[in-house]
Amino acid sequence: TAAVRRHTTGSMSDAYVSLAVLGAAVLLSEATRVAAARLLSGVHRTRVLEAASTFQLCCCTHELKLLGEAAPLAPPLGLALTYAVTVVHLGTFRGATCSPIGAAESVCRGKLVACQFAAAVAAQFFATAVWSLGLSEVHVRHQRFGFRCFDPLGGTLREAAAVELGCAFAVQAAAMHAGALDENLRAHFLAAVIPAVFSAGGGISGAVFNPVLAFSVQFPCSGHTYPEYCFVYWLGPVLGVASCVLLFEKVVPFLSGKTPVAPDVPVVQKQKTQ
Repeated sequence: TAAVRRHTTGSMSDAYVSLAVLGAAVLLSEATRVAAARLLSGVHRTRVLEAASTFQLCCCTHELKLLGEAAPLAPPLGLALTYAVTVVHLGTFRGATCSPIGAAESVCRGKLVACQFAAAVAAQFFATAVWSLGLSEVHVRHQRFGFRCFDPLGGTLREAAAVELGCAFAVQAAAMHAGALDENLRAHFLAAVIPAVFSAGGGISGAVFNPVLAFSVQFPCSGHTYPEYCFVYWLGPVLGVASCVLLFEKVVPFLSGKTPVAPDVPVVQKQKTQ
């Protein structure tokens, strides 16, 4: 009917605007990375690369989350978009972890984590500034509600924490075993894992499995306190990654007598849409 066609046309228009916003965020972050690679060296370059990549991840997730909630695409299109954006991230992050968990082994981890959280806050301001322009109907509606977001949990706190633990475990396991694949296939393999875990757990916790990303995207939402969000989005992923590393680097080698699996590829942090 005409109403359905208008709704479909509007949804696609919103999607095109969101794609333009994603492109702008990626280009801005990439320009920062290129400048850092040319002008900086050592620890300073690492910090800027980490901040720029975290900013890109958070900006894209803000936009995709809003699109998924306000103008959801058909599930195949949504998952395809998640896959495509993840491939873009893998191709541009240049080894950045975009997660405090991934930065834990760095000798300058404290300052790296600070850069990540600063970038996460900057992404919130960027997203609000873009939405204030009213480029799409989705942005206009979101502005009417004062850019508020609501309870992101679709289950109890324990269920959501368990989902975050499971998602982090699955993605970490995929990253640790991706080194066995051909180099040209690694990014696509990891990018395929992200939509899969989101499809499985997104309805309960949002399947974020990244503390700094959750701080930027989920913590501002109403419905729960900061300690409760920390329990779900910080403790869950930390336990998931730790248990995965323990299993594949300690338990399995001990039982099988084989060499431990070493994570050859940084853990991928996802983009999601609903």
